[in-house]
Amino acid sequence: MSYLKAMEQLKKKQLPNILLLYGTETYFIQKLKDQVVKNLDEDNLSTYDLSETPIQEVIGDAETYPFFGEQKVIIATNPVFLKAKSDKLTFEHDLNVLERYLQSPVDYSVVVFIAAYEKIDERKKISKLLKKTALVAECNPVKEFELSKWIKNLSDQYRITIRDDAYEIIENELSNNLNILENELAKIALYVGEDGVVTKDIAEELISHTVSSSSLRLVDTVIEGDLQKAISIYKDLEKMKEEPIAMIGLLAFQFRTILRVKLLKQKGYTQFQMQKQIGGHPYVIKVAMSREAKFTTERLQQIIDRLATADAVMKQGKMEKELAFELLLYDLIRAS
Repeated sequence: MSYLKAMEQLKKKQLPNILLLYGTETYFIQKLKDQVVKNLDEDNLSTYDLSETPIQEVIGDAETYPFFGEQKVIIATNPVFLKAKSDKLTFEHDLNVLERYLQSPVDYSVVVFIAAYEKIDERKKISKLLKKTALVAECNPVKEFELSKWIKNLSDQYRITIRDDAYEIIENELSNNLNILENELAKIALYVGEDGVVTKDIAEELISHTVSSSSLRLVDTVIEGDLQKAISIYKDLEKMKEEPIAMIGLLAFQFRTILRVKLLKQKGYTQFQMQKQIGGHPYVIKVAMSREAKFTTERLQQIIDRLATADAVMKQGKMEKELAFELLLYDLIRAS
């Protein structure tokens, strides 16, 4: 079951006796866990690490009637027995106890297994039984092609409309962290109000920019020939305590990626094949593909050479770093 379907079910207060949350997206796991314990008395919540505690102790707790209220929740993390190769422990998990419990759980306990692994070994008997008896939610990161859908889902929750030209900025800045994405959209929603419209200017003004995304924006200023905007972004990076030499490295990475994408495209590579060849984040490849047509191969090589020269000037102390970087931006934009 997907995260969204699992959350929808939990919000209807349809708490199952057993849940299995697996995957590496901690944002999803935390949200589902928070929903389970939302209205629970803290005295009825227990947490165990199954790399330190035998499963038979956890089941013993589950079968013990709660002292306060009518229901208790037990969180069991690191169920190593679900991995293809279990970790070596100083004790043994009695999985027979777990199997018997899964087939006949008590109605006053909710047991939540949290397996922060990309996959569980579905060939194992215990994995098959869990999938049969538990609510199983996959909590892996959102795929690149699903990101727009996820942003749309959040914007609908906040009752705001995001214009197409603002989508790219939001994807560019926030694609790597769903927790930050939600926080930033909440901030934007508060600014525009219910039924408000998020424009490109609003997104640029309100979103807390990251260092890597700012380097992408610098590439755009070279394409647009906008020196004033380039200096503004550079000053923002300065406030983030980013060193000019590091900024050159970021720019070089972006332009090298654009060049590699351009060369691979000429050979007939698809976006997926490029991603495997280059090994970059899917969104970085996507952005590079949208920019490569605006540069010739020769121009990209010239830019990379100019960046290498500026890097050498700074490292050799031939010019003040801040001045050298501003001159670099001027040269790149003037030449464009």
